[in-house]
Amino acid sequence: MQMARVDLDGNPIAPMSICMIGAGGFIGSHLCEKLMSETPHTVLAVDVYDDKIRHLLEPQGSHPWSGRIEFHRINIKHDSRLEGLIKMSDLTINLAAICTPADYNTRPLDTIYSNFIDALPVVKYCSENGKRLIHFSTCEVYGKTIGCFLPKDSPLRQDPAYYVLKEDDSPCIFGPIEKQRWSYACAKQLIERLIYAEGAENGLEFTIVRPFNWIGPRMDFIPGIDGPSEGVPRVLACFSNNLLRREPLKLVDGGQSQRTFVYIKDATEAVLLMIENPARANGHIFNVGNPHNEVTVRQLAEMMTDVYSKVSAESSSMTPTVDVSSKEFYGEGYDDSDKRIPDMTIINKQLGWNPKTSLWDLLESTLTYQHKTYAEAIKKAISKPAATS
Repeated sequence: MQMARVDLDGNPIAPMSICMIGAGGFIGSHLCEKLMSETPHTVLAVDVYDDKIRHLLEPQGSHPWSGRIEFHRINIKHDSRLEGLIKMSDLTINLAAICTPADYNTRPLDTIYSNFIDALPVVKYCSENGKRLIHFSTCEVYGKTIGCFLPKDSPLRQDPAYYVLKEDDSPCIFGPIEKQRWSYACAKQLIERLIYAEGAENGLEFTIVRPFNWIGPRMDFIPGIDGPSEGVPRVLACFSNNLLRREPLKLVDGGQSQRTFVYIKDATEAVLLMIENPARANGHIFNVGNPHNEVTVRQLAEMMTDVYSKVSAESSSMTPTVDVSSKEFYGEGYDDSDKRIPDMTIINKQLGWNPKTSLWDLLESTLTYQHKTYAEAIKKAISKPAATS
C-alpha cells in the first residue's frame, strides 16, 4: 500500500487541481511529467502546442495518470476561457514568456507585451478569485552585478557580496534605454513588482521563481524542427547546433561572461516543493540554480565539445571556437550581465532544496538526447519524398 504523501511539516498533501500556462514548453513538459508520475494532482495544461507533452496525453487509459491531465489549446493573449480554467483550479502556474535573448533587442515590443502585458490577466484572475499563483520570472531581473562596475584590478571583485545574487538584497541594475536587451528583464521585474503589490494590498497568495539556466532534454535546439525557425537561441542551444552541424562554436565578445547551469530534473524538484508546501513558499521569491556549476561561456564551449565527443563518438578536433562581437551576433542594442551566481540561502531555509547534478552530467544527458533527436530529424528529412511539380 502506497504511503500517504506529506509536506515538509508532516501534514497530509491533498490532491489539487493545477492550471499550468505554458505546459507544452520545455519546463512545463518536465513539470507535467513529474506531477503525473509522482503525485495525485490534476493538471489543466494550457498552451498553443502540445508536442512536448503528447506522450502524457495519448493514448488515454494506457497510463496510471489517465484522466489527470487535460490539454487546452489556448493563446492567453485573447481567449476568454482562461479565467474559467483558473477558477476551476486550486493553483495557477504561469510559465508563458518570450525568453530568447536574440528577441530582446530585435522584438522588444513583443518581448515586453509577452512578459508583462499578457501576464496581467493571469495575476488579475488569481487575485480576484482567491487562487494561488506560482509565477516564473528570470534571473535576468538582477541585471548587472555591482562587481562589474568596480575597477578590473579591484580586490573587491573577489568578494561574493559584489556579485552573488540574493532575492531580498541584490539591486536590479539594467543598462541604458537604448540597450533594448534589457526589455525582457525590465518587463519581468515589473510583473514581479505587480504580483508583490497584489499580495500586499489584496492578499494574493504567490510564489515567484527565478530560474538560473535550467538545462536538459527537450530544450528547443534545432531551429525550425525543435524550436523557432528564426532568431538565435540561447547559448547552450547555439553550441548544440554548432556541434551537431560540425561548425565552429561562436563565442560572443570572447565568451568571458560567467553563467551557472542547473539540471531540469533538479529544478522541477524545487518547484514541486513550492507546489506542495504553500505555507513555506507563499510570499517568497526563490532563486533556483546551481552555484557549483559556474563556468565562463568559453569554458562551457570547451566542456560541451568534450561531452559531445563522448556521446557521439566523433573527434572534438573538428569543432573549434571563433570569437564574434555581440553586435555582429545579436544586432544593435545588445548588452549583457557579467555573472549570474544565485545565492541559495532562502530556498534552502524554506524548502530544504539543494541541486545535485554536476555540469558534466547534465550536459551529457542533454547532448545525448539532442544527438539522438538530431539524427532522427535528419533521417526523417532524407526519407521524405521530394515534392513534384
